[in-house]
Formats: sequence, structure tokens, C-alpha cells
Amino acid sequence: MAKLILYGFLFYLLYKFITELVMPVGKASQQMKQKMQEMQDRQEAFQRQQEAERVTRNTPPPSETKSGDYIDFEEVKP
Repeated sequence: MAKLILYGFLFYLLYKFITELVMPVGKASQQMKQKMQEMQDRQEAFQRQQEAERVTRNTPPPSETKSGDYIDFEEVKP
């Protein structure tokens, strides 16, 4: 009879240990991995956006100057 009570108590402790410590830690680690993956995805998207903006800024706009309309500026000293 004492063995049965001892086994029951040990089973209860094992059950409490698993439900109160192991399962919450597992869920927390899974959530952390998910959040880290989301942050990495956002960072990569931001870097791609920055690279696209850099490429568009570095390409010069088409020049619409007419060849005969330009007057060279000369500084005049009084």
C-alpha cells in the first residue's frame, strides 16, 4: 500500500513538473524563435527597400537641356 502511495506521489510531482515548467518553457522558446524570424524578415525587407532606393537615387535623371539655350556664367567684379 505504501508503494502505491509513493508511486502516486511521484507521478503527481512528475506531472506538476512537466505542466508547470517544461511546457511553458517550450512555448516561450517557440514564441522567441517566431519573433526572431519575424524580425529577420523585416530587416531583410528593409535592406531590400534601402538598396532599391539607393539604386534609383544613383541613376541620374534624363537631362532635358537644349544645346543652344545654355549661357555660361561669368562672375563680374565691380
